[in-house]
Amino acid sequence: MPIYEYKCNKCDNNFETLVLGSDVPACPSCQSNDLTKLMSACGFVSIRPSGAGGAVQTTTSAGTSCSGCSATACGTCGSK
Repeated sequence: MPIYEYKCNKCDNNFETLVLGSDVPACPSCQSNDLTKLMSACGFVSIRPSGAGGAVQTTTSAGTSCSGCSATACGTCGSK
């Protein structure tokens, strides 16, 4: 079930909500439907062997952002 992140254009509240089918979400603070869907950073861990000695390297995508944008670990700037 999809959970989406929104910003209310009326009261500037940021929130997450579960959206089913053709449901139209409303801001929990002011009940406005004037919303902007935000791009959420997904959280995942990628594990790959590094080769020598069997060491493992991990890469995470959530929690840090590039200096030029608010996305995390995107392919646009090559951030890891």
